[in-house]
Amino acid sequence: MYQQLPSFVLGFHGCNRKIGEAVIAGEHVAQSVNDYDWLGEGAYFWENSPESALSYAEHIKKHSKRGKGAIKDPFVVGAIIDLGLCLNLTDEGALDELRGAYDILVATSAETPMNMPGFNGDQDNLRRHLDCAVFQTLHQARDAVGLPDYASIRSPFLEGPELYPGTFFRKQTHVQLCIRDISCIKGYFLPRNADGSLFQL
Repeated sequence: MYQQLPSFVLGFHGCNRKIGEAVIAGEHVAQSVNDYDWLGEGAYFWENSPESALSYAEHIKKHSKRGKGAIKDPFVVGAIIDLGLCLNLTDEGALDELRGAYDILVATSAETPMNMPGFNGDQDNLRRHLDCAVFQTLHQARDAVGLPDYASIRSPFLEGPELYPGTFFRKQTHVQLCIRDISCIKGYFLPRNADGSLFQL
């Protein structure tokens, strides 16, 4: 009943400058279709955090094997997003649905995929083969019984080292958006700082 989120959110996408400028000029952020994308197929954004998007792009520049193509000039593009029918993983019902999809995957697969490190020293298992397969199973299961497709997925992601000893807070924790229906994106913009200056020149 409450899966239709009624407000716009701001999302930020980290990419190469050439790609970002093409998006501002009229193209769309490309949908990611890797079999290790942790929320499944879709266009990925950081919710309300251009800083996180830029950190990601800078990390990819330093570790180019993590992305399909090296980012030479890290850049951030903002998006105005209507999440529509959203699988919101801060909601207990959505988490129950995701667990149900996992059970279906295990019951119907000869071999269950595993999450794996994406690079040496990766403590967060960023190659999320299992998670991606669970989300794809969830979408297939909904389609099989005639339920509407989710337009978007929203989830917190605990990432990075402890913020301080003994805590569950992590240094790179963020909320990530996976936009499955590109019509959810109502427009793109160049982010600005609090003083009105451009976030990047």
